[in-house]
Amino acid sequence: MPTAIDLFAGLGGWSTGARAAGVQVLWAANHWPIAVEWHSANHPDTLHVCQDLHQARWDQVPAHDILLASPCCQGHSKARGQANGNPQHDASRSTAWAVVSALEFHRPGVALVENVPEFADWALYPAWTAAVQALGYQVAPHIVDCADLGVPQHRVRLFLVLTRSKAPLMLELHRRQHVAASSFLDFEGGKWSPIVKDGRAAATLQRVENGRARFGEQFIMPYYGKGSGLTGRDTNRPIGTITTLDRWALVRGDEMRMLSANEALAAMSFPVGTLRPNSHRQTMHMAGNAVPPLAGQRVLEALFAAA
Repeated sequence: MPTAIDLFAGLGGWSTGARAAGVQVLWAANHWPIAVEWHSANHPDTLHVCQDLHQARWDQVPAHDILLASPCCQGHSKARGQANGNPQHDASRSTAWAVVSALEFHRPGVALVENVPEFADWALYPAWTAAVQALGYQVAPHIVDCADLGVPQHRVRLFLVLTRSKAPLMLELHRRQHVAASSFLDFEGGKWSPIVKDGRAAATLQRVENGRARFGEQFIMPYYGKGSGLTGRDTNRPIGTITTLDRWALVRGDEMRMLSANEALAAMSFPVGTLRPNSHRQTMHMAGNAVPPLAGQRVLEALFAAA
């Protein structure tokens, strides 16, 4: 059985996908204790470390075949801003160098790195790829909408396939049939509130009216930001990108509610029964930062098929 380690493991999207693909995850790390707690609950056979990976002791990490990593994306994402000189964003971008450090010490055969597509626009991306190549790795970028891999969510991400090969390894990622948001939305459950009430933003009310005109009395819509513009989304298509904050609202007649934490995990393709915090906010934060497990599984399966 191939083995792997998971950097910036979060709730365990990469690890869950790897397990489904027949990979044993030996070691996982994250700097946030709550993420480590729940990754441990879902992957009790994995060795866990809670630390800033800038200070990692790679000699204490078990040897492995595959390195899985999702460095912090907030400093690259359009949703959070990317300006240089912002200490928080510059620090988050620097997490990608932990991948280079791990590769330098262990030299696994393959590394899979997931991030937002804007990662490739980072001013230091050429230096980062040069460092990876100096270690003997080829870099093959794949920009993928996770909906095309069977995840019930439109989520465009960059998957970098790093291999110790003569040429970059481009994977054959077969396009799957899209899975509708209706597959996990529960319009009968949850806590609903009146659409028209004191404090409701005019933009929200306008989205509701526009959504009704297009989709009738039952649909989903972005509660803030640009999302799907000033209207809703048909539940027969995948939901839009799950973020770390409450973004999607369900509309049913004259009532509405926000997407539940369990629905968000389902939208990310986490299996039913995935253990999570009772805190809605903490779960949404980890869900929005995760690799969709099914996407991770499909990428690994394509990697094995190409080997």
